[in-house]
Amino acid sequence: MKILFTFPGQGTQHPGMLQQLPGTALAEAREVLGAEVDTLDTPEALEHTRAVQLSLLIAGVAWARELQRQGVEPDIVSGLSIGAYPAAVVAGALAFDDALRLVTLRGDLMEQAYPHGYGLTAIMGLTLPQVEAISEGSQTWIANLNAETQIVIAGRDEDMAQVAEKALAKGAGKAKRLAVSVPSHCELLTRPAEKLAQAFAGVSLSRPACAYLSGSTGRVLWQPEKIADDLAMNMARTVRWQEAMIAANEREARLAIEMPPGGILTCLTRQAAWDGETISLERSGIDVARHLVKRLREQR
Repeated sequence: MKILFTFPGQGTQHPGMLQQLPGTALAEAREVLGAEVDTLDTPEALEHTRAVQLSLLIAGVAWARELQRQGVEPDIVSGLSIGAYPAAVVAGALAFDDALRLVTLRGDLMEQAYPHGYGLTAIMGLTLPQVEAISEGSQTWIANLNAETQIVIAGRDEDMAQVAEKALAKGAGKAKRLAVSVPSHCELLTRPAEKLAQAFAGVSLSRPACAYLSGSTGRVLWQPEKIADDLAMNMARTVRWQEAMIAANEREARLAIEMPPGGILTCLTRQAAWDGETISLERSGIDVARHLVKRLREQR
């Protein structure tokens, strides 16, 4: 039985998410970023991509470390979009201080490229071919393949709204504009991704201590240079979360624990033919996670 730690992406953030974090992650972040850390999770700050991404990085690292401190170690880690950065830190592939600097740059590059009028919309209840058909000629892109019938598109607000209207007419259960202010995971972010890749040239990564499973390719990466490429370029690549979870299942992961905030990945993982247990740490708590680990180990 293997344990998978998952780390969510943008859209799961909420005000106050960095309050009462366990461990020293927040203090370490303050040493790198200064006083900015104290206001990252305010409603005003979370209107900006940089603050959202830094908050998700810090929270993910803090809670994963707390699980490790209590004896729960991951065999596999995987993150959706910005979630790949805390995953790489927890796997030992990327130093936390380097991750903080890189994510600061990542957020700035993304927001400067598209300061307003763009984002992501989730379409639930339609398959990929159906979404592709109603999106044809719309100047939107397929951004996330989260589940068989949960597809996320990227583009301008007006274009996405038109596709969303067509989706509902086609029978979609929901078409929801996400709390993401940039058109992530499509060719619109290729140039910012290339600039971020240049910054990675000055950072040393290590071979991970556990399997680093890319949310963009659905494949496990061990080579530091390939992990660096995955982290730098994932903002411009389609998220393939369903494929990643199928790969984790095939590698005998039987407990998926989603780091705070939220529980979106927990729901998506359950939809990917998952054979084991999957929980949201924020909703279930560490004691439940430890109990599940103990029970599953006893069943081996």
